[in-house]
Amino acid sequence: MTDQARAPLGVYDYIIVGGGTAGCLLANRLSADPDVSVLLLEAGGNDNYLWIHIPVGYLYCIDNPRTDWRFKTEAEPGLGGRSLLYPRGKVLGGCSSINGMIYMRGQARDYDQWRQMGNAGWAWDDVLPFFKQHEDFVHGADDMHGAGGEWRIEEQRLHWPILDAFHDAAVDAGIPRIRDFNRGDNTGVAYFQVTQRRGIRVNTAKAFLKPVRTRPNLRIVSHAQVERVLMAGRRATGVDVTIAGQRSMAEARGEVLLAAGSIGSPQILELSGIGQGDRLRDLGLAPVQDLPGVGENLQDHLQLRMIYKVKNTLTLNQMAGTMFGKAAIALQYLLQRRGPMSMAPSQLGAFAKSDPGLETADLEYHVQPLSLDKFGEPLHAFPAVTASVCHLRPESRGSSHAVAPRFDAAPAIRPNYLSTAGDRHVAVEAIRLTRRILAAEPMRPFEPEEYKPGAALVSEEDLAAAASAIGTTIFHPVGTARMGSDAGAVVDERLRVRGIAGLRVIDASIMPTITSGNTNAPTLMIAEKGAAMLREDRRQAQR
Repeated sequence: MTDQARAPLGVYDYIIVGGGTAGCLLANRLSADPDVSVLLLEAGGNDNYLWIHIPVGYLYCIDNPRTDWRFKTEAEPGLGGRSLLYPRGKVLGGCSSINGMIYMRGQARDYDQWRQMGNAGWAWDDVLPFFKQHEDFVHGADDMHGAGGEWRIEEQRLHWPILDAFHDAAVDAGIPRIRDFNRGDNTGVAYFQVTQRRGIRVNTAKAFLKPVRTRPNLRIVSHAQVERVLMAGRRATGVDVTIAGQRSMAEARGEVLLAAGSIGSPQILELSGIGQGDRLRDLGLAPVQDLPGVGENLQDHLQLRMIYKVKNTLTLNQMAGTMFGKAAIALQYLLQRRGPMSMAPSQLGAFAKSDPGLETADLEYHVQPLSLDKFGEPLHAFPAVTASVCHLRPESRGSSHAVAPRFDAAPAIRPNYLSTAGDRHVAVEAIRLTRRILAAEPMRPFEPEEYKPGAALVSEEDLAAAASAIGTTIFHPVGTARMGSDAGAVVDERLRVRGIAGLRVIDASIMPTITSGNTNAPTLMIAEKGAAMLREDRRQAQR
């Protein structure tokens, strides 16, 4: 079929590319105006898969072609040449359908820094109302939280004695107790709050799409992979898209909105002729707009999964180690929506400083009452706890770029972990802090024994090598179409692609710097603020 014979999908005011975390909210907000027509295109399928909604089901969604793009990084020099699985949601709801359900905004200083970098309107006081707008916080509304919105946030439905002990040990090690990580300064230790409703995952498809999917001005098309943005000169006019093998085309009378995430959005930009001119020409693509920042500035949180054998307590390793135990877990969830099947991948969190001279915490712990060698492998036969710690503000910068002029070719993802001396030093200090926590008095009844990386490693050199050996992604890629006004920026503070009319990027790729925590909540805020800017710009254009 020639391009001229593509099946027409129609003409819309807004075409949203990507039905993930940002795209679902955008579709909800923009289609609220009955005079606006919206097309939402999602490369994956519907979220009617049981394991999306049962919290422990992330185990069956990651690396599953039904729900995950199944990307892999290139060989990482900083990780001893290892290539990592790099999960990205490929389903309505996107990463909110397969992630760890942790609700975490980051720190006020993250957003104040965005403003100081020249992005007007993105300081903490500016973005806080957009966090609150869609919140349904379990404890009700106050000056920092909203209630009655679509996005349910609850306390976790189980506690573990070994995690309670870790909590107290962290306090003994100098990390303060905290009740709420989401009030601007998350320094402290507590159980994470999660995006669940009574033990069931809340994803953005359920929260934002399901209530409005019958609106006559909203069309949702799944199994629709966008090939490129169509251009008339330097204006976006629509998209070429393949829908279940059928080549189609949709036209935009208003704007095309890329919400395909930090891996998908830069690839679509490049396939549309927007990016580094020489790189595009090498791929046989004609440059439309030379933007050297497209695909650059990739930032991610590298987690160091430290494992400790323990005694005199129950962990999931034992509970799930027998058929009887598994049956008991399933029955508890079926009857009460509680127990291990209701738990987020990480239950206890802690934010600490790798150096006491820092203004705010630069380390985040995800603590789990379980252990395994790597994702997808069985739990260990011995009782254990995993203290996963990541550097919140890494210096390392990577990239994600198209490698062929075809939309169905996976991009080359190079996070470039531990590529600076500063990042390696913070990793060493993170291991040392973890050891101090596990050696504190509240942990002594459980006789913790370091299994990974191993207590015999003590020198700076040995611990840096250990970080390289055990480090892995915690799935927070951002920054590949960053916001700013300098030559390396891809979008301006209103998320418009520089030099191109009618095209915006509204997802985690626009972050200039990574937030100090999990990235799903900030992505929702970006979409909420982006939708407000689109509505405002439309009103001004109609005057």
